[in-house]
Amino acid sequence: MLFAAGVGIGLLFFGVSEPITYFQGDQEDYKYSPLGSETIYDAKVIYNVEDVPNIEDTKVQAAASLGIATTVFHWGLQGWAIYGVVGLALAFFAYNRGLPLLIRSAFYPIFGDRIWGWTGHIIDTFAIFAGIFGLATSLGLGVQQVTTGLDHLFGIPANNWTMILLIVGITCIALVSVMTGINVGIKRLSQFNIILAFILLLTIFVLGPTRYIFQSMFAGLGTYVMKIVPLSNWVGREDTGFFHDWTTFYWAWWIAWAPFIGTFIARISKGRTVREFVIFVLLLPTLLCLIWFGAFGGTAIHQFLTDGYTGVTEQVEKFNYPIALFQMLGELPASLLLSCAAMLLTIIFFVTSSDSGSLIIDIIAAGGKVDAPIPQRVFWCTAEGLVAIALLLGGGLKALQAASLATGFPFAIVLLGMGGCVLYSMIKERRETQESQLMR
Repeated sequence: MLFAAGVGIGLLFFGVSEPITYFQGDQEDYKYSPLGSETIYDAKVIYNVEDVPNIEDTKVQAAASLGIATTVFHWGLQGWAIYGVVGLALAFFAYNRGLPLLIRSAFYPIFGDRIWGWTGHIIDTFAIFAGIFGLATSLGLGVQQVTTGLDHLFGIPANNWTMILLIVGITCIALVSVMTGINVGIKRLSQFNIILAFILLLTIFVLGPTRYIFQSMFAGLGTYVMKIVPLSNWVGREDTGFFHDWTTFYWAWWIAWAPFIGTFIARISKGRTVREFVIFVLLLPTLLCLIWFGAFGGTAIHQFLTDGYTGVTEQVEKFNYPIALFQMLGELPASLLLSCAAMLLTIIFFVTSSDSGSLIIDIIAAGGKVDAPIPQRVFWCTAEGLVAIALLLGGGLKALQAASLATGFPFAIVLLGMGGCVLYSMIKERRETQESQLMR
């Protein structure tokens, strides 16, 4: 449930296109390439098959590993840490302090009983709006992926009407799931989703360049460790276009999702220790993301370097990100079956994000009631679908990104406060425990 709700749609949408984007770089303007001129020479774009660089060239290898590493940077530790702060704060105050599972509960050390007044209402309102627009962004990306796949495989036009019908249909499925609750519909869909995702990933390993995929994973991990500090530092960067177009958007998107995913993580983590919580929320998802991007991104890079296949690179250059996944799968055996599986996976990720998001937003809006009336769940699930439709019709991907930025910024302030409150409270609890042991 953690993985399916947290990053599912994004892994499919950006799994191929993002590593290729960073691998290519931008020859005309350093500011749109990761770390600017430091890596631009390594990541040059070549469309002439005769000029495809040698895959054994160290600079080409550096460009490939940078593509994987930078993608994992956006989907790894720092993103999951945002979820972890919210989840840990809520779990601590809900299960150790007996407060409701609400964002406002984390601010009890600062505001005391005033969290039950207008102060708490404002905090939860920020969380609700951030959650709705963060979810709408992911739902919009998911429906773009599915409509592009339908057009590519079956000739169904990828227009607004197709996207609207898909959102309506998938929202209806999510309604059924959310009405059955977290232990029935959401849990079973998430389990099926992970099984299907694992099968697709394993198939890419088997049918794709297996050796190169493993090389990409280990090289990407090494580059990630080496580049995580410079990529995290925003001072004195020359790659301002990359930093603002990609990194800033991602952090805003993660923050916008934090109320929903953080509450969801807390909801399913009762009984875990803090150590177990940190391992499962930070380390395992980061490792899974590394494996996923190493397989999908590594396969696309290998197709370009060994076969001169430019289907993916040309589409990414045109910012046609949704088609990149299907272009890569099209070069593998059983491409039609794999593409259909990817579309089905996107749809189910769509459903699991929508139903789990609706459930959590409903809990926040209902004042912490875990079993709020079903009509309320229906309302929030429907609202998410309508917001996604409005944003897609109002500006597509740019509108989705703008919505995440607009709602993520206010909640970033809330997030910082939550981190301070949980740190203070855990230190205080440890001190009280030590004093109690001494008194014995």
